Amino acid sequence: MSLAKPVPGLVISYSYLWADERSKGAEEGRKNRPCAIVAARRIVEGREVVTVVPITTRPRAIPPMR
Repeated sequence: MSLAKPVPGLVISYSYLWADERSKGAEEGRKNRPCAIVAARRIVEGREVVTVVPITTRPRAIPPMR
């Protein structure tokens, strides 16, 4: 099965890492959640960088900047 081309607006399942989880030392998200692709661009050697945002019904606390 091939993956869909990443384009803005596409909703994917992704292990999103919240800022508060990262500030506690986590390196990956706790579970897969729906995320929307907001930007995709091609970079060196054909690899793509994709920017995603989580789709959620609950606001998250923003940890203070260090």
